[in-house]
Amino acid sequence: MASAPSKLYSDDVSLVVVLLDANPFFWAAGAGGGNHPAATLPFSKFLDHVIPFLNSLLLMNQLNQVVLIATGINTCGYIYDSGNGGPEGSDNVSEISSEILLRLEEFVCKDRKIGKGTERAMGGSVSSLLSGSLSLALCYVQKVFRSGAIHPQPRILCLQASPDGPEQYVAVMNAIFSAQRSMVPIDSCVVGVQHSAFLQQASYITGGIYLKPPQLDGLFQYLAAVFATDLQSRNFLQLPKPAGVDFRASCFCHKKTIDMGYVCSVCLSIFCQHQRKCSTCGSEFNQAPREPNSASDTIRKA
Repeated sequence: MASAPSKLYSDDVSLVVVLLDANPFFWAAGAGGGNHPAATLPFSKFLDHVIPFLNSLLLMNQLNQVVLIATGINTCGYIYDSGNGGPEGSDNVSEISSEILLRLEEFVCKDRKIGKGTERAMGGSVSSLLSGSLSLALCYVQKVFRSGAIHPQPRILCLQASPDGPEQYVAVMNAIFSAQRSMVPIDSCVVGVQHSAFLQQASYITGGIYLKPPQLDGLFQYLAAVFATDLQSRNFLQLPKPAGVDFRASCFCHKKTIDMGYVCSVCLSIFCQHQRKCSTCGSEFNQAPREPNSASDTIRKA
């Protein structure tokens, strides 16, 4: 879909859709202490950084709009939308905070009821439903595009804590390419244990910013200095750039991240082992896998 610049309010008016990772297993793993990074930044302190950041976005421009989407392990949901006539302005900051905290508590309870129990928890490594929250964000952006002749400049900010879920690879990549087609940048702020290959690719493909803050105690400073800037102002700022992007994919058979694999020539499905038939499109592979010590390899080496 094409969005002409004439449809925008101005270059500095933004619609920021924030995806908040509310994975209870990740934050609960940090509550017990130890070397887990969440031990130094509990979920309550994490919100102490995020909520003032959301308020600062609204205070920067009266036409700015903020949408907050919570990402659970079983479901996703809208938590706050400043465009619904909620409290605005510096006099109602406490009301915004109270509303967000109340809706988050309701969401966590709902996500827990939908879950199938705690047997999925394996040391806090359960992934959040990133693909679902990205889909919700893109649906909201498309609704804004179609709402009228004038709209703010949209972008998505992912506040990710839990690790990537390889089983979501296809859905996440589809969302990334949809955002690229709609010219919606995806910014990524990772506060978890390790880097996110999904979000590295998302920010790289859509032209967003990827950042893993080294000091979580100053998370608000990172959010305000890097992710609060509108798209027009970024052309004049020296923003952090990722040292490298992990382009590894996840196989369709075992949902594991692989360095090398077999690709279906029809539907481009990826497998870690040779398959006689593609499980996605049903194409049959007549060519058998080549042995590493075959005669052709010997001749090529010679």
